[in-house]
Amino acid sequence: MRQPDPSRWNFDPETTLVRLVAANAQAVPHAVAMREKDRGIWQEITWAQMADTVLSVAAGLQQMGLARGKGVLVLGDNRPRLYMGMLCAGVLGAYAMPVYPDATPDEVLHVASEVEVAFVIAEDQEQVDKALDLRERGAYIGNVVYDNSRGVSRYTAPGLVSWTDLEASGRERLQREPGLREALLDFAQPGDPAVFIHSSGTTGKPKGVVLSHRNILSGVRNAHRSGAFDFGESILAYLPMAWIGDFAFTIGAGIALRFTVNVPERQETVLHDLREIAPTFYLAAPRSWDNMLTTVHVRMEDSTRLKKFLYDTFMDSARDAERRKLEGKQPTLAQKLMRPFGEFLVMAPIKDQLGLTRLRHAFTGGEAIGEDTFIFYRALGLKLRQLYGQTESSAYNAMQSPDEVQLHTVGRPLPGVEVKISDTGEIMIRSGSVFSGYFQNEAATRETLEDGWLHTGDAGYVEPDGHLVVLGRLSEVVYTARGERYIPNYIENLLKFSPFIKDVAVLGNGRDTLAAMICIDKETVGHWAETRGISYMSYADLSQKPEVTQLLAKAVERVNGKLPEPLRLKHFVSLHKEFDADDGEITRTRKLRRNVVEERYAPIIEAVYSGKASVAVKAQVVYETGEVGTTERELAVTGV
Repeated sequence: MRQPDPSRWNFDPETTLVRLVAANAQAVPHAVAMREKDRGIWQEITWAQMADTVLSVAAGLQQMGLARGKGVLVLGDNRPRLYMGMLCAGVLGAYAMPVYPDATPDEVLHVASEVEVAFVIAEDQEQVDKALDLRERGAYIGNVVYDNSRGVSRYTAPGLVSWTDLEASGRERLQREPGLREALLDFAQPGDPAVFIHSSGTTGKPKGVVLSHRNILSGVRNAHRSGAFDFGESILAYLPMAWIGDFAFTIGAGIALRFTVNVPERQETVLHDLREIAPTFYLAAPRSWDNMLTTVHVRMEDSTRLKKFLYDTFMDSARDAERRKLEGKQPTLAQKLMRPFGEFLVMAPIKDQLGLTRLRHAFTGGEAIGEDTFIFYRALGLKLRQLYGQTESSAYNAMQSPDEVQLHTVGRPLPGVEVKISDTGEIMIRSGSVFSGYFQNEAATRETLEDGWLHTGDAGYVEPDGHLVVLGRLSEVVYTARGERYIPNYIENLLKFSPFIKDVAVLGNGRDTLAAMICIDKETVGHWAETRGISYMSYADLSQKPEVTQLLAKAVERVNGKLPEPLRLKHFVSLHKEFDADDGEITRTRKLRRNVVEERYAPIIEAVYSGKASVAVKAQVVYETGEVGTTERELAVTGV
């Protein structure tokens, strides 16, 4: 097999991920490809070890019957062996199908029903049990390969095999068959599947999206050309493996540009592990950036007067300087003089506590980020910028440059990405990173792809300077009874800029006025309440406190100030519970399933528009003992 030229292969999508792994193993065999924290100690995997493991396991899987076109279900949290398992599927032309670790059995069953699942690669006993449960439900599940053997070693179900044994048998096969290694490297072609991801499913069942090696590497090439990342970045692999953002950065860019991928011990230790690793590249959803900012605010409130004074003085100056930059102005002389002292006394210690001291590339994506949050990190000295992408285009569409950011845009289209706006105002793109169609769904494919152009489903426009503005989902464009056109998601994002609001559903389609159902952020609002001596018993209790209602009213009023009069919110209800993915109210990526929410909360919506001052709902309560009870609660309808 002809190995890619190390000086230029990273820009050529006409290869496969496993060939790049082999090239890395040849060029930098002892460089660290992955680290995994296990029992408090970081365990390292070199490129040579990674290439050897992937080819050995692929040989073992092929020997056990994995063939082109069959599925490999990946169940569990971020783990090096699960990542390598997906690569193994790609080696053999099979479908690597990662699933969210907290997915319900029905959600997993939907994925497993699309192709013949020849193998399941499971993280631990919990995920093995999930796979065996699918068998009992009638799903065809072939062999189950498990990573962590704790609790599984005595299972007697057919088809169970440990990763260690599978790797050993594959390595023996490679030794017996001298030409097998090269044959495995040449087996998959650039147009073969690299990963089988699913759409968010906001309007129905998630649709299957098969992305080829060419798609993934084209996206990486486009993003690299725009300066999103460079060779040798250090990243933290904590995003769900079933989300395209994780595969595109951790596997796609990670292999193409030889990243060091650090896998946290558990999701609960991500922030601690982040500080230990101090990555050079970090992508997070706006909510994650908000949570880190909340952590800073909480710690400062518990700090000494002197530290509060220094924080307020230097951060207020830095924030004002950033606002001036966004307005196209230069910072004042006083702000320039204060910056070095602020960096030494305030900014550098905060970045050290958060694990952001080495961060060169900071990104937010998935939805709009709040102005206060965005400006805070820019003031801190991080070049935070927005990224726009989607599953069907391998996660890469447009991106802001470090020194040219605007709050209302997502930056310019990446090199290699063409953008046009349709007659209906829809953003359309064309690129090598765009998929070839939904899996076994010709009707949806015809609606989405047109002469090579991808209908993104997003409404937007391109400004004269080339920056792309994304307004929201085109399918969500609705009208009030008076004919006013609006996109609920746009207003919802404005409301979620408040750290006190976690989720929201804007109402008003076919109505005279707009209203909102709001889910508070319990952690942020809870801390706010505690510092003011406001006691509460539960989420439901906290959400109905008069002080919390006033807090939300101020957030709504701020958003109303940015909206035209006909589209201002007139009422809101603070809900007694959060929107829950397990209840089908939001997707696993926290996108609102509007039809489900409006049906489930119909009595509350009716109360809002019938002029009632409150509405009674039944709320489920889980006590500390584990017992479940039901209580009736009165939700206030608040006018603005």
